Amino acid sequence: MVTTALMAFLHHLLAFTLTACLMYEFIAYRKNMGMAEIRRIQRVDLVYGISAGLLVVVGLLRVFFFEKGVNFYMNNPYFWVKMTAFLLVGLLSIDPTIRYIRWNRTLRQNGVPEISEPEYKRTRLLLWLEIIGIAVILLAAPMMARGIGMN
Repeated sequence: MVTTALMAFLHHLLAFTLTACLMYEFIAYRKNMGMAEIRRIQRVDLVYGISAGLLVVVGLLRVFFFEKGVNFYMNNPYFWVKMTAFLLVGLLSIDPTIRYIRWNRTLRQNGVPEISEPEYKRTRLLLWLEIIGIAVILLAAPMMARGIGMN
């Protein structure tokens, strides 16, 4: 029982870390950022990716070894809503991450990357959509845990 509680703790810690990183990126991302802010966004995005990867590992461990059993999850429609939303958030996060990595060319030359208006709008939209995806996950999680929608 203690191990199950610790796994739930890790799952929640990673989920909140991921969410905090996304919110930071959303708030901090602006057109005219300085070098320090750009580097901070890059580091936060790295933590975002690491927490997402670890969240998948811990989540799978919970499904297969520590919680209600594989059958509960595989037959639960909200589990699949949650997994689909998580996958979509992950796919949406690829474009901003690539943009942040591309900034390194300019940063190596002690320059500050210029963010065009279309790039700014696209990244803001993707960050918004990621936040919406996280909200879907936060709604699906308690529905899943309570077995809502199962026959």
